[in-house]
Amino acid sequence: MTVVVELEAGGAKLGLMPDVGGSIAFWRCGEMDLLRPVSDPHLIAQHGRAVAGYPLVPFSNRVAGDHFRFEGVDYHLAPSFGGENCAIHGNGWQRRWGLDRLANSSATLTLDHAPTRDLMGQWPFSYRAQLRYDLRENGLSIGILLENTDTRDQPVGMGFHPYFPRHAGLKLGFAASSVWTNGPDHLPALRVPVEGEWSFAHMRDAGQEPIDNCYAGWSGSAFLRWPREGYALTVEGSPELRHLVLFTPPGQPYIGLEPVSNMTDGFNRPIIADSGVRVLAPGQKMEGHIRMTVTRC
Repeated sequence: MTVVVELEAGGAKLGLMPDVGGSIAFWRCGEMDLLRPVSDPHLIAQHGRAVAGYPLVPFSNRVAGDHFRFEGVDYHLAPSFGGENCAIHGNGWQRRWGLDRLANSSATLTLDHAPTRDLMGQWPFSYRAQLRYDLRENGLSIGILLENTDTRDQPVGMGFHPYFPRHAGLKLGFAASSVWTNGPDHLPALRVPVEGEWSFAHMRDAGQEPIDNCYAGWSGSAFLRWPREGYALTVEGSPELRHLVLFTPPGQPYIGLEPVSNMTDGFNRPIIADSGVRVLAPGQKMEGHIRMTVTRC
């Protein structure tokens, strides 16, 4: 049975599931569900359990062919995305996290990963991750800390994957400098300017066209508005998180808007200067922060 840890701040409530990848079960502010729990059958380790958001460590999005080469060594990952030969979103979402600290409106979760024989396919390096949720009456802050506990350098990335409800005429706006188009394998193909249908510089409907693309040079702020519900949300990412993945699956009652550090398949694209992939030496740390603020409109 999945245990849900509840935080409260004024009229806001946040449910957490440490055993299910350190994920969010729900986030409610008054009568508004600001996140929508989604059961994604493609994410094998979640076993069909609905989550409203989850951390992405030690990387974001797909690794082509479950393979990357780092410092002259080839590494092979186990597929984690059903229907594709693909490792996706790291392995933090596949693991149980420990509840390190708990207060009325905040919680800190931790995960220690060691590449044992059973876990080598998830990630071949040791790391320690810390995830902190701070709930406020008018918002939510998420902090992610990643430390290399291995004896070797390792490439890393991070981010967070929230699911936002698509109902009530959802409007979306954000600025970025470029976007990666996808090939038939859902991997980056061409980098193009953010123009025309790619642009959300002026707030507009999320639309029904399928988008599952990574934006680069994100300004660090995004805006969502549900005019019929009378709520708006500002999503801000710290400077480490300068990529933004937009996911608008057709016919689904949600969208994904993911502040992340690295581009899709960044491990296999070392010549791209702003891929966002960081190399941590033993003992080095990386951290990222996301702040979501609620207003009535």
